[in-house]
Amino acid sequence: MIQVLDQATINQIAAGEVIERPMAVVKELVENSMDAGATAITIEIKEGGISFIRVTDNGTGIPQDEVPAAFLPHATSKIRSAEDLLTVQSLGFRGEALSSIAAVAQVELITRRREEITGTHYEIEGGEEKKREEVGCPEGTTFIMRNLFYNTPARRKFLKTKTTEGNYIQDLVQRYTLGHPEVRFHFIVDGRSRLQTSGDGNLKTNIYYNYGQDVTNCLIPVGTETDGIRLTGFIGKPELSRGNRTFINYFVNGRYIKSPVITSAIEHAYKDFLMSRRYPFTALLLTIDSSCIDVNVHPSKMEARFTNQEEIYRLFHDSIKELLKNLSLIPKVSIGPASTERRGRGENLTSQRGEKAPRETSPEPFEENRLREQSAGMADPVPPVSPPQNIPVVSEKGVWDATVPQPQNFLQERILIPEDRPRFRIIGQVFDTYWLVEYKSELLIIDQHAAHEKVLYEKLTEKLRNKKGLTQNLAAPVVVTLSGREIEALKEYASVFEDIGFVLEPFGDREYLITGVPADFLDLEPKELFLEMVDSLMREGARTKPEMVLEHCAAMACRAAVKGNNSLSYAEADQLFGQMLLAEEPFHCPHGRPTTIAMSRQEFEKKFKRIV
Repeated sequence: MIQVLDQATINQIAAGEVIERPMAVVKELVENSMDAGATAITIEIKEGGISFIRVTDNGTGIPQDEVPAAFLPHATSKIRSAEDLLTVQSLGFRGEALSSIAAVAQVELITRRREEITGTHYEIEGGEEKKREEVGCPEGTTFIMRNLFYNTPARRKFLKTKTTEGNYIQDLVQRYTLGHPEVRFHFIVDGRSRLQTSGDGNLKTNIYYNYGQDVTNCLIPVGTETDGIRLTGFIGKPELSRGNRTFINYFVNGRYIKSPVITSAIEHAYKDFLMSRRYPFTALLLTIDSSCIDVNVHPSKMEARFTNQEEIYRLFHDSIKELLKNLSLIPKVSIGPASTERRGRGENLTSQRGEKAPRETSPEPFEENRLREQSAGMADPVPPVSPPQNIPVVSEKGVWDATVPQPQNFLQERILIPEDRPRFRIIGQVFDTYWLVEYKSELLIIDQHAAHEKVLYEKLTEKLRNKKGLTQNLAAPVVVTLSGREIEALKEYASVFEDIGFVLEPFGDREYLITGVPADFLDLEPKELFLEMVDSLMREGARTKPEMVLEHCAAMACRAAVKGNNSLSYAEADQLFGQMLLAEEPFHCPHGRPTTIAMSRQEFEKKFKRIV
């Protein structure tokens, strides 16, 4: 028999869609605070937020006569009609947050607007009002939530440990500090201060507070604008890569979201610079007309759709790729204990073995060790500090400029360019794999396989761009038999095979003749190479066409490149290095491995005690 559920059951079901765990409570309350214009927000949790959450802000507060209505389902001050959803600019807008929290927890509210003499103290449990009274209190709002899911024990038992739930909240607060550096955040866990920011508006300062000096030393500023869409923030040098995506942060109009389009653009911009299954660091802020984005996709508002997806993809991808291409990304090597002096081209202030630079290079008075202790809850609370002294951003007036990210010393002039060819002096080959080359005041060590792989890859991609793939006709055509799905993939990507240099002819219902192959890959077995490409295209059909094609170009280049443990003549090596210097980005192979590492003359002289 069909029955209409009672309101209490309806509220608890609705709450389950919005409030999945304590982190969701913090998210909704903090976003309400920012929507209220708060410039200072304190978040305090106990037992992972399961037993206690308090969020205090200095925002505009809630009018006394509107407090009860704020806890009604779908009651909101942020939209008036469905049309407003198309241009919504606030972080919250559905009016679900407070009613959902109140349905599954014991909630206490203290709030006052600036123009009111007294504030309001309001208590509600399980959706039922318990107390409402006037009180004296500061301007702003404090929400206290106790005993999440106290009336729905089935939901509570699916929560993770207190530590894990607390870590989820800390990750969330860290994201807010990156997306809103103009807000002063203070995060307290079980009575101990875990994170404090100054609210000075400088994103780099907050990256330092969250990730420490090593990350901050390796940031590249991003700043570009096109057709009214603005992208700012920082990306990390490839050496900051991690084995998961937790370091990839991006925000759209101040909202932390997850977008397959943006994530794909970032990862593919880094593809030539990182090893497989390594992911970069980013803290990027996208400002776009709100009519071009739909965040009303999921109750958590963490997903978003763009009306101009291709434009967004190109903006992220091209901006990042261009910055990385213009860096001289040749790793420095050190034999034994590293020098404590700052190295050229933006090398980190720690050695390859993790040894620290001298004490005077550490940020004062906020030592990195103290940061680690504080994040682990071991250090006493510390107040917000001034920006660290070894990453100054100075304006014309000689003071800290919190508005404009400045390039650091690793943005040097391009090296390894064709004009430098006469400065290359080939010394010899070691281990039948690596070539030693004297270049200016550096010893370059070049991996012949990685270098050749990059040369072949760029040749192939250039031919694809210009649709000028060179073909070598086969003396004896090769017959291949394809399945129905393979034929579909071949038809869909026929132009790709043609642009690369394959020549194919139908030879029956399911057979094709391979009569020509890419001229650069004569040493590879044509049938095996062709079928491998078809198989891969079928497996990865959900991805976009350009991404797949470039990945297979990289695979083809890898297979065709000269391998390690193969001896090359000086003439062959000289020809290869000449081609490498013509590459658009000669520092990494298509899979992200370095083609070249360097050791400076200064490092040699220190090892031989010629200099101290």
